Amino acid sequence: MNEPHPWHHERIAAVTHDPNLLMERIQRGDHDAFALLYDAVAPIVLGVITRVLRDPAMSEEVAQEVFVEAWRSANRFDPSRASVSTWIVTIARRRAVDRVRREQSQRNRIDELGRQPDRPTDGVDDAVVSSLDRERVGRALAQLPADQREVIELAFIDGHPHGAIAERLDLPLGTVKGRIRGGLKRLRGIIGDAP
Repeated sequence: MNEPHPWHHERIAAVTHDPNLLMERIQRGDHDAFALLYDAVAPIVLGVITRVLRDPAMSEEVAQEVFVEAWRSANRFDPSRASVSTWIVTIARRRAVDRVRREQSQRNRIDELGRQPDRPTDGVDDAVVSSLDRERVGRALAQLPADQREVIELAFIDGHPHGAIAERLDLPLGTVKGRIRGGLKRLRGIIGDAP
């Protein structure tokens, strides 16, 4: 009679969860179900986004946005229209394409600014406006938290690209971009409120 080896055990079965059942739980606010769904679909979502963006750091950032959107809009999910994974992958593709468009639009604006000829200055009025703008921006920058002020100064005053700033400060690229976005948002608020 063959006795099983002492460390022999039954085959380990992979535990899989039905995404539709998980979504029903998520729609009731179940965070654990969302974690299980995330584990199941995150590799697919990240793969879809990375194929569109080709930038790993930006892809991870967009993937986070996708899952935040999926959590917030879970109640709008309709199982009669698509499977859960198709629904999330659709959100991922849309977010990735939006990011590509936004990045391209920003590059186009920067290129356009670089192609514009310098306006001839005709005297005091341009110098005064320029001086007032610099003063307002300087006051607004001083009101930012140090981490946001540092990356904004490096990017917009010193002209360093985001990747170079990340290397220089030994930070992930996503963190640098997040600080820049947050700082610019605050600056808009501060400058918009200033007289």
